[in-house]
Amino acid sequence: MDQPEPFAIHDVEIAPGTAEILKIPVSQQVTGLEASLALKVLHGAKPGPAVFVSAAIHGDEIVGTAIIQRLLDHLMPGAMAGTLILAPAVNIYGFASHSRYLPDRRDLNRSFPGYENGSLAAQLAHTFLEQVIDRCSLGIDLHTAAVHRYNLPQIRIASGSPYLTELAMAFAPPIIIESPLRPGSMRALAADREVPMLLLEAGEALRFDRHAISVGVHGVLRVLAHIGMLERHGGADQVEVPIRANRSTWVRAPRGGVSRRVRKSGDIVKQGGLLAVVGGLFGEDGMEMASPVDGVVIGHATLPVVNQGDAMFHVAEVETPDRVGKDARSIVEAMAVSQPPHPPTTLLDEDEVL
Repeated sequence: MDQPEPFAIHDVEIAPGTAEILKIPVSQQVTGLEASLALKVLHGAKPGPAVFVSAAIHGDEIVGTAIIQRLLDHLMPGAMAGTLILAPAVNIYGFASHSRYLPDRRDLNRSFPGYENGSLAAQLAHTFLEQVIDRCSLGIDLHTAAVHRYNLPQIRIASGSPYLTELAMAFAPPIIIESPLRPGSMRALAADREVPMLLLEAGEALRFDRHAISVGVHGVLRVLAHIGMLERHGGADQVEVPIRANRSTWVRAPRGGVSRRVRKSGDIVKQGGLLAVVGGLFGEDGMEMASPVDGVVIGHATLPVVNQGDAMFHVAEVETPDRVGKDARSIVEAMAVSQPPHPPTTLLDEDEVL
């Protein structure tokens, strides 16, 4: 097979079979120091597609950063086909300040396609579009739930795309959810540019989670192997067929007070089944919360102190819950059997509408 040409990005050309860390200037911080978008580009020794994996577009969603670090333990450019662009902290400002947003309080994932001379969020979105999205034919964007929430590892895709469904099945998360594209999001922009994108939601903001990281690492590697960037290993891991859903609903606190959860993410629930009880400071006048549908809990609030109307459970509706019961496991069960990820290195939806 012919050797590929060097991969040109920013002001660098990367030779086949090599990797390079780039720091692309975005702006100056208030201190006058330069703020840059950090990328690592692995350019394979054989021709193939260009793919990006991005994390922390919301700066406090750091599980994806850990996933990218662990991926590097498994990737060697000399054994790859195509080019992989890794962006472990797209929202560099929020990542440094442990915040979801940028310093101007804008949501980067509602700021695409951006504008070269626009707001700070617009400039960063424009840089990522030019330097990453427009160079790739596939993207995988890594997210977590918001602060004080947990998401069962799940892949979200736009509806009506057999290719995205194929890639999501190859990723093999516990559940695949068809969800709408939101204006200004990276996923909506990529769709406009005809760049298919998978979005992983897994874990909790400002926390590393062993199960979420493991699902992410193995899922990305499976997708890269599926599209021919990596060699498939004999005796590849056997995975369950993911659950699929195209409808979900939030269940909200019926009163303010202190909640006692009965269910959590990953649990199978029946319509009318008990999810939690919310009572007063002494536990008095408890009000029960029930599932409105048959399905699986794909997200839950981790903070037990709630206001009336707070979103506490996210339930994906599944038409065949008996089949789900054979495949899904609770978080506790999954963590107990999952293999721990590699030791940490140097580091340390599109979230749901509430």
